[in-house]
Amino acid sequence: MKFFKFLLVGIFFGIVLVKSEAVSWYRIYEMFRFQSFHMYGIIGTAIATGILFIQISKKGYIKSIKGKDIIVPKKDNGLIRYIVGGTIFGFGWALIGACPGPMYILLGTGVFSMLIVIAAALLGTFIYGILKDKLPH
Repeated sequence: MKFFKFLLVGIFFGIVLVKSEAVSWYRIYEMFRFQSFHMYGIIGTAIATGILFIQISKKGYIKSIKGKDIIVPKKDNGLIRYIVGGTIFGFGWALIGACPGPMYILLGTGVFSMLIVIAAALLGTFIYGILKDKLPH
């Protein structure tokens, strides 16, 4: 029962993503072909909202669930790794037609082929966990 509120927020978020067509393969296809502003508008709104809430939390107006200040650690410099990682992420997103969050929402909507994608994502995460100490960070 302790985490029930998070389940409800997740369900609500899934409904919003389905209704806004953010999990639609066709909308993602349109985005990667630069044929529609729909997904760019959703992503841009998410980025603007994230920036706004981070700035508000830095001022101390928003606290964590436990009442502590929210601290966002500074990222290391490394433009190349962000470009390479973002490119790999984008290729995966374009090939699969879904980013990691909506994979579960699509499974919930009956797209059972997402089980293969989820299994591959879990396998990739497991392999990264094994190799992370050997990779340049």
